[in-house]
Amino acid sequence: MWLLIPFRWINRRRHCFTVSKVCVQQLHSSSTEFTNIHYDGLYPGHIPTTAVQKALLSIGSGVAALQNPYRHDMVAVLGETTGHLALIKLRDRMRNDPEGYAVLTERPRIRLSTLDLTKMASLPDGSFGREYLRFLEDNDVTPDSRADVKFVDNEELAYVMQRYREVHDLLHTLLGMPTNMLGEVAVKWFEAAQTGLPMCALGAVLGPLRLNASRLQSLFTSLGPWALQSGRRARCVLSIFYERRWEQSLEDLQRELNIEPPPIIPKAKKKT
Repeated sequence: MWLLIPFRWINRRRHCFTVSKVCVQQLHSSSTEFTNIHYDGLYPGHIPTTAVQKALLSIGSGVAALQNPYRHDMVAVLGETTGHLALIKLRDRMRNDPEGYAVLTERPRIRLSTLDLTKMASLPDGSFGREYLRFLEDNDVTPDSRADVKFVDNEELAYVMQRYREVHDLLHTLLGMPTNMLGEVAVKWFEAAQTGLPMCALGAVLGPLRLNASRLQSLFTSLGPWALQSGRRARCVLSIFYERRWEQSLEDLQRELNIEPPPIIPKAKKKT
């Protein structure tokens, strides 16, 4: 009889994972319908959830993200349901910085609708705005791919999470990292040290599992230590009003943020 206990325990865990993943799918897929039919949230798109629902969401999204790290919707849910304390600390750092306070007050968004791409394209090479636009073009990336926050139960903290997502591609530009797996892991190590978000820490731990031996060596011997040190030493990257910095030299902005150039630059993905 006692031999059946481990199997029952395993089945219960599988059942828990299945239930949580179903909850994630139902809550996540019905968010638009929920907002249109009965909006009673703290901000547009907000979905109120209980502590139990958040626990199920975090488990289900975590399992889904582990199975497929490219499920950005599940990664987003995991970040929102596990990052409350880290978001408070980030919000406080922004409040204590004059420029960060301006960001919190004015709530700028980084979207194609808010970017003057023609003006950015006319900026000189080496300027922050021109290099950011080059990053978007070279990697076929759009800022509109960042999902809106849904499960953060505080309007100001929800904006902090949204700002973190929309700043991610700017960090690639500031750190000189491409969007291949090694570049993404290096950025995630920087973000883990900089933000303290559990989602970033999880990505920093699990991301290296998808690297081959040579890239693992590059990560652990050079890029990883540089990313961690830069993340700890740099000024809060959410406290920068990037929309007012497009004309600034990228090198000047890196120095201002206390971000040193990377020891190596991973080879970017080839366009197909």
